[in-house]
Amino acid sequence: MTAHKIPLALASAALTAGMSLAALAESVPSAVETLVELGYPPPQEGELVHVPPTMADLEKADLHPETKEVIRRGYDLFTNTQQLRGENVFNEMNCSSCHLGEGRQPFSAPIWPAVVTLPSYRGKNDHVNNLEERIAGCFAYSMNGVPPEYGSDDMLALSAYHQWLAKGAPMYPDQPIYGRGFPAPERPDELNYQRGEELYQAQCAICHSENGSGLYQDGEYIFPAPWGDGSNNWGAGIVRTETAAGFIKNNMPLGKPLSLSDQQAWDIAYYMTRQERPQDPRYTGNVEETLERFGPTFHKNSSYGQVREHDGHVLGDHANWGEKGGEVTPWNVGQSRFEGLKEE
Repeated sequence: MTAHKIPLALASAALTAGMSLAALAESVPSAVETLVELGYPPPQEGELVHVPPTMADLEKADLHPETKEVIRRGYDLFTNTQQLRGENVFNEMNCSSCHLGEGRQPFSAPIWPAVVTLPSYRGKNDHVNNLEERIAGCFAYSMNGVPPEYGSDDMLALSAYHQWLAKGAPMYPDQPIYGRGFPAPERPDELNYQRGEELYQAQCAICHSENGSGLYQDGEYIFPAPWGDGSNNWGAGIVRTETAAGFIKNNMPLGKPLSLSDQQAWDIAYYMTRQERPQDPRYTGNVEETLERFGPTFHKNSSYGQVREHDGHVLGDHANWGEKGGEVTPWNVGQSRFEGLKEE
């Protein structure tokens, strides 16, 4: 099997161990066995599989030294986005908090598919988005922040890192992409808040704390907050219960992927996504109005505006913007595009 056809799922462990693509290609048979034993699905016929190049591969690449330096800067920002805290980031998140394995890991929303499928229409903001705009959305929602400007040094560096990981993958592929996103298991007939809370305390609290505030050691952030002021806001994709269930099932507890049952993953996701967090930056001033406006395209899959069963609290019915405060507004939210085309 050639290196470009090695399933991405197989690459994650090997990449972290520093294995080259050539060596990985030679080890594919045993790696496939290991993958199946872990419970991940093997690639189906017709699926696009791609192994992103590593940072070690970058050193050997025939690219200008300054290009390499910019890609390294993008990697640094991706894995330590907290260095932009207070300017672009207003919570405890790094890009790699959700996109595990430096953005390479399968079934953890690897980032290279964005490069080969954009520009493309996105229902969340009802227009065609390019790569920079997609990254900007992560800052506005997942980071509860303010994106770097389009074309800025930091945005260019992040884009360059995304594109480096996509090296060799075809643009606008016709086939489905293996390991893309956070694929969720089938939703059970019933989700249980209390059961989810008990599971969270038993399986998740050791890293993310009992109250969801994350973990610090010696004042340094170690694991992110799954809810509360230090977490992503109500507009982030992972606050949707299905998305959270897919992330949890395929990646958590850390180091023990696929160890939770489908029901357990969904119950934990249900509990976590029914906790408060900073307000959606698209908030109109009224939670019902915001839900009516963005429910069809986004919040139909979240708990935003719903009544929490055990205490009657309406989720998202507040003007708490977290560390960012109400005075800071992401400049990219509500930005329209191609209005002239829509009028024709």
